[in-house]
Amino acid sequence: MGKLEGYLNRRFSELEWGIGISLKCDNDESPSDILMDIRGAPQKMKFAAQIASQYLVKNSLCKAPLEICSLVYLNDCIKVELSRSNKTEAMRSLITFFGGMDEVIKTIKSRPAFWKSVIRGHLLSNYGMVTIHRNYFEELLDGDVPVGDIVIETLSKKPLREIPLKELLPLIKEVYETSLVTDRVEIDGETIIFFHNYRNNEVTEKLKKSLLELLKAGGHLYDAKSTSNMIVLSHRQDAGIKINAIVDELKTSHNKVDQELIILMAVLKGLRDIPETPLSLTVMGRRIGRSIIQEYEEENGIVNWNPETFRKAFEAIDSRLHRVSEWKTDGKNLHYTIRKCSIAMEGNTFDKCVCHAVRETFKGALGYAFGNKAELEIVRLLSHNDKFCEVVIRTA
Repeated sequence: MGKLEGYLNRRFSELEWGIGISLKCDNDESPSDILMDIRGAPQKMKFAAQIASQYLVKNSLCKAPLEICSLVYLNDCIKVELSRSNKTEAMRSLITFFGGMDEVIKTIKSRPAFWKSVIRGHLLSNYGMVTIHRNYFEELLDGDVPVGDIVIETLSKKPLREIPLKELLPLIKEVYETSLVTDRVEIDGETIIFFHNYRNNEVTEKLKKSLLELLKAGGHLYDAKSTSNMIVLSHRQDAGIKINAIVDELKTSHNKVDQELIILMAVLKGLRDIPETPLSLTVMGRRIGRSIIQEYEEENGIVNWNPETFRKAFEAIDSRLHRVSEWKTDGKNLHYTIRKCSIAMEGNTFDKCVCHAVRETFKGALGYAFGNKAELEIVRLLSHNDKFCEVVIRTA
């Protein structure tokens, strides 16, 4: 153990990590109890503790397995206590206290020169380097405001719009902290706070806009306030909460489609008292449209959508909503006409806010069914003082 302590301290010194480690044990050759003390910068201490613990546990398995019993983080050091155990508990303790490291080690060994250069760059710059996805970097060079959804979708293994807010916020924190785009991220309920040290106001504004676009792409509407070193994003407390609750209910509901549509209609009518906010209605409508068509898909066992199945779906939906509509087929194109809409019309009163939301609901359903393989052309709209609504769906 004395030789291991000396070797680790020499290696940390050669790497210029500024890490010091001490190993106290009851027996230098075959210890039953070890107390490891590591001192240095917080991020480097944790990484060093992971490496040393991994080595001690895995190299003790054959003769006298060592299990991690405790891990204590103090202001200036990390203390790790290991004791004699069995192979199963020893390996389990690594995952419990540090998470699985096998994949990390395998990745580093596959490209040692690359990772050595990356680590050295971060150390020499005192973690002033930023690691971002190539597409994000490309958007920056092109002058666009990047959304930054690629890494988050990769980590969650599902599209951004299918990630619930309670799962999305921790993912944003993980991505923005580990990439070092921001110094620190804190979550307080549905509020998320980004701490940074950017000095250029234009950079801060672009970062703020990028974060808002990211959340909007997930279907969540936020307001932003910023100071010299902080960006605070607050979940909108108007239609957002009401809409999100309904969408979540539609996604998890085991009721029939017609029962869900009754709820939808009631919600849309409830929007009459909400001030017109086109962005809110666009996000809300598309989320609900996607949810409804997903429920219809499951109820009817649809595997692949085509113009015919989509037409039948909306014929059924319109019938249940007492909406008078008709469909015509022209090759691969579909002509969809709504003669009378009982949702947007209440007596002699036409509500543009509700009409907008319903139209976006249709777009959400269309987008789910066909993705980018269908193009929607709007020909006539009641909201434009036409006598009826008419659209053409052009499919690839």
